[in-house]
Amino acid sequence: MSSTLLFSFVIGYFLLLLLVAWYTGRGSSNHDFFIGNKNSNWLLVAFGMIGTSLSGVTFVSVPGGVGSGNFYYFQIVLGYFIGYMVIAFVLLPLYYRLNLTSIYTYLENRFGIKAHKIGASFFILSRLIGATARLYLVVSVLQTFIFDELGIPFIVTSLVILILILLYTFEGGVKTIIYTDTLQTTGMLLGLVVCIFVLINAMQLDFSGALNLMSEKGYSKIFNTDVKSGSYFLKHLLGGAFIAISMTGLDQEMMQKNISVKTIKDSQKNMISFSLVLVVVNFLFLFLGGILYLYAEQTNLKVAPDDLFPTVALGSQFSGAIGIIFIIALISALFPSVDGAITSITSCFCIDILGMNKQSSSDVEKKRTRLKVHFTFAFVFFIMVLIFKAINDKLIIDFILKFAGITYGPLLGLFSFGILTKRNLNDKFVWLVCISAPLIALLIDVLCSPEWYEKKLHIQLQLTDLSQNLFSGYKIGQELILINGIITFAGLWLISNSKSEKISVVN
Repeated sequence: MSSTLLFSFVIGYFLLLLLVAWYTGRGSSNHDFFIGNKNSNWLLVAFGMIGTSLSGVTFVSVPGGVGSGNFYYFQIVLGYFIGYMVIAFVLLPLYYRLNLTSIYTYLENRFGIKAHKIGASFFILSRLIGATARLYLVVSVLQTFIFDELGIPFIVTSLVILILILLYTFEGGVKTIIYTDTLQTTGMLLGLVVCIFVLINAMQLDFSGALNLMSEKGYSKIFNTDVKSGSYFLKHLLGGAFIAISMTGLDQEMMQKNISVKTIKDSQKNMISFSLVLVVVNFLFLFLGGILYLYAEQTNLKVAPDDLFPTVALGSQFSGAIGIIFIIALISALFPSVDGAITSITSCFCIDILGMNKQSSSDVEKKRTRLKVHFTFAFVFFIMVLIFKAINDKLIIDFILKFAGITYGPLLGLFSFGILTKRNLNDKFVWLVCISAPLIALLIDVLCSPEWYEKKLHIQLQLTDLSQNLFSGYKIGQELILINGIITFAGLWLISNSKSEKISVVN
């Protein structure tokens, strides 16, 4: 289909986002930028968070992963649901009771300034890498199917997309993103449903018939009962629960939207409804993956997993309408994870690292500083996308989950130690523990699964025999984040004392 036509729809979509941003960002203050002035509608927040949680990686990599991983990803999704309930009934009441603008302020209240800053730093690192990996994946798809044909180089595509994202986020912040995320989630879910419907019809099947055929081909298996496998169901269930707790409940981007809701009850309704819908939507993405592989077998189509969905949707077999729907759905899946990441990283850096909420400078000066930070991180995003382009790795969802297991572990350990114990930390050793723990967890993971790192990093570790001898073939899966959190917790215990101290409230 015409690249020029697809390009015109991309531009039209951006213009619509800019219109929403202009309308919602008028007269916004710094407080509006950071937490939407605590006046957000819980239903809009819940719906918009679906798009933020899924992103373009889910849209492309989850269906693409069905060929090698069946429906095993759904085990992680069930774990997510458990984690979201912990967030709703443990973490959200804590955040509202302390009336936090940044959730990492809790760490300062509980332990001290160094714990506060290391928690914020790990969030910034985690979100920076995760968001740019997602951005790279979707930009590479747009580049392959639209901009290469127009003669526009990858570097220009990446730069222009980031500039456009900046244009609709730099003023309104969270207040704007809640509305744009709602719009984008609508586009993504509509595209998902339409694409499933079109593919099923093209294969002359119905929903139940497609599921039966997937089962015959071995694609729809959900539970893996091999204890040694990295995708063993208990590993995925536990890993999913703690990934949700860490990547949502301990993540400033996701909680920034939740605590922008006026009351704790509405925020909890937001989390519960969001988690229920997310289970259904993820199943539909896996179902779409099964349909895509059935269609690929039928048409003898052979492409890389992450290229399967765009190749089918933008191929010559279907009318131009499905290609347009796919592109709109894809960019709708991309932007909630990128615009929110830039905004939340800006908020975190300003409040937690620079201490803007404690400064006596004027609102004009604070806004000037915030804009400088916002544009600086946008430039860092651009550099990171170019780095991912140089690496040129596929099936990025594996990388994101692995990286999350390594970088969110210290956050999990810090928050759980603060909530579950009354012990105080020797603040000067917190950095040592929180840097050592993920390195130890990474070493254990490398020893357990050297072949994963050989494949992803294109290096020869020659540790297979050692791995077999030490772990008898056991592979670490999504429980890596739990192992990391436990190591952090143990290290924090070693540098703590039993003297209790009342927590003060700091906004």
